[in-house]
Amino acid sequence: MRANSDRLYAVVLRFTADPVEAEEVLQEAFLRAWRSIARFQGRSAFFTWLYRIGINEAKRRAGRRPAGGKEVSLEDSPIEQAPDWSEAPEVRAEQAELRQILEEAIRELPDSYREPLTLRDIEGHSTREAAAMMELGEAAFKSRLHRARMTVRRVIDAYYLAGGKETEVK
Repeated sequence: MRANSDRLYAVVLRFTADPVEAEEVLQEAFLRAWRSIARFQGRSAFFTWLYRIGINEAKRRAGRRPAGGKEVSLEDSPIEQAPDWSEAPEVRAEQAELRQILEEAIRELPDSYREPLTLRDIEGHSTREAAAMMELGEAAFKSRLHRARMTVRRVIDAYYLAGGKETEVK
């Protein structure tokens, strides 16, 4: 539990968008894993198995929640380097607006697209690992990832075409 809790929490937080809900999902995922540990066959990494349990629990809870959830922030990830505070304020403001547009675009993706994008581009898993976590073949995983990236790209392109002003793309 100690070895995997932080990592699993970060993943489910991106799906629940609520730290309290993510804690509850994490707790339930560990309980479900403990109850069914005898069924773990070792055909995949332990975290892959645990990940599936956590994501399934997050999706189950999301299905019971009314639409219009809370925001998910990409800023919850640890900062690798200290930011360069010498940048002009208007550049930082534009970057903050772009980050908000990006976060919203990712949040609006259907789970079947958000999950591969999160696993591959945010969590940094290899295509093989991420496909295994989603119980998909690599080709199907790559297809979903490509569609997710293209959807997000359309939103970002629209942002820049509008001169850096917020815009809505359907």
